[in-house]
Amino acid sequence: MDPASQDINLNSPNKGIIVNRSDSLSDMPVDGAVGNSAHPLPPGLTEEEAEELCTELAKVEEEINTLRQVLSAKERHASDLKRKLGLSPLNEIKQNLTKSWQDVQTSNAYKKTQETLSQAGQKTSAALNTMSTAISKRLGDMRNSPTFKSFEDKMGNLKYKVVGPRGNGEAVGSPTDTTPTQENPPF
Repeated sequence: MDPASQDINLNSPNKGIIVNRSDSLSDMPVDGAVGNSAHPLPPGLTEEEAEELCTELAKVEEEINTLRQVLSAKERHASDLKRKLGLSPLNEIKQNLTKSWQDVQTSNAYKKTQETLSQAGQKTSAALNTMSTAISKRLGDMRNSPTFKSFEDKMGNLKYKVVGPRGNGEAVGSPTDTTPTQENPPF
């Protein structure tokens, strides 16, 4: 396959079709020349309409390419302007997040959720206060009960037996103290 015999114009309706330049024009059939190509005509479409559509398609593809080039140039220009202004992609992300958060905070759903959570927090706080008051009252009642008083007396007696009569603010000697006391005079 000789590259010179291929139509390389990308906007050509015949792109990629191999052209045999050795054939003379007299050898080519005149009737249905387009219809005999690799792509048959769709039903109800004449050769002239097909050629017009191919031409129009080529123009539209060329416009699309031009628009892509223009868009690319505009994006580069915008990027240069942002760089000159000191706007980095990170700053843009921060600005977008800040704006999005402000949008969320002004939304009705956020306001309703915030109000509901605030009410739930107030109710929870009130319930905890009520519960702590009830526990304090219960502990007070328990301390005044005869069982607790009996337990407290027994613990006091045990303390007196362990510590002795000096348990009210006086220093208590530890079993490991080596200082002599009056009860154990030195030899």
